[in-house]
Amino acid sequence: MKVTFDLPDDFIAQLHPLEDKLPQILELGLRELNAINQIEFSGVAEVLEFLASLPTPEAIIALRPSEALQAQLSTLLEKNRTVGLTTTEEQLWQGYEYLEHVFRGNS
Repeated sequence: MKVTFDLPDDFIAQLHPLEDKLPQILELGLRELNAINQIEFSGVAEVLEFLASLPTPEAIIALRPSEALQAQLSTLLEKNRTVGLTTTEEQLWQGYEYLEHVFRGNS
């Protein structure tokens, strides 16, 4: 597929040395854009930041959700018990379950 863009000259100058990497740059940019537009899944960022600090095994075992994340989890649990979750909320819940599985399964 051929795509044509009208870009400012200063931007083209930045891209020119990376011409052979443009497909990769576009793919990474789309992934980032999609990640930003995902449901409010802040738990992932919190866990990744924690893991990036290279915590001790004891710190991993002691890790608990932040107050904001715990409040969101409590809200989803209560809503699931009472009126049920929307499709979006169900996807969010499944994401949290997966995150817990990955995190706790590796500790």
